[in-house]
Amino acid sequence: MLLDADDSQLVLVDYQVRLMPGIFEGDLVVANAVRLARMAQVLMLPVWATEENPEGLGPNVAAVQEAVEAAGGRTMAKMHFSAVADGLADWLRPPVRKPAQGGGNARSLPKHLQKAAPEPEEGRSTIVIAGCEAHVCLMQTALDLLEEEFDVWVVTDACSSRSERNRDAAFDRLAGNGAELVTTEMVAFEWLRTAEHPMFKEILGLVK
Repeated sequence: MLLDADDSQLVLVDYQVRLMPGIFEGDLVVANAVRLARMAQVLMLPVWATEENPEGLGPNVAAVQEAVEAAGGRTMAKMHFSAVADGLADWLRPPVRKPAQGGGNARSLPKHLQKAAPEPEEGRSTIVIAGCEAHVCLMQTALDLLEEEFDVWVVTDACSSRSERNRDAAFDRLAGNGAELVTTEMVAFEWLRTAEHPMFKEILGLVK
C-alpha cells in the first residue's frame, strides 16, 4: 500500500520554540517538517499544525510556522497532549459520532484558545503526521486519529523526543497499533508516484 496524494492531509505537531532546543536531532527534524509542508504546498494538499500550551511553550519555530502559512494551513492551539481531544478530528473531517464520555474537550479550554473549526476536508482519510515530542503529543494524537478511523502515516525523520529511547519507544508502539512508519523521502516519492508528474522537479529540489 502506497500513499495517495489525493487522499492525504499533513499534520505537524508542536515544533515549538521552547521545546525544540532540547529535542534530539532537532535541526534535522525541523528541516524535514518544513520539507513536508513545502511539498504539500506544491501538491496543494491540506496542511494543519498544532501548538501545545503556546503561552508556556511559545509558537512553532519560525521556519515551520512560515511553511504552514505559505501552504494556506491553520494552526490549532491546544492544551491536551492529543490534539484530537481539542477537536483536531473536527478540522480534518466531520467527527465520528460516539456516545458521550467524560473528559475534556475543546470547550473546556480558556476562551482565548478556543477556535472555530474550519471546513473539514471530506474524503481525505489519510493523515501524514510528524512532530514532537514523539512519545507524548505526537503519539497520543496519532493513536487517537487511528481510533477515529483515519489511516495514519508517521514520518519518522520529522519526529523526535528529548531522548532516542523515548522516540524509538513511540515508533514501536505506533507501529504496533497500525500506524505506517515512513520517511520524508518516502512521502515525497509516493505522493509523486512517477518522474512524469508535473511537479517532479520541484519536489525533487525540496528533497535534495
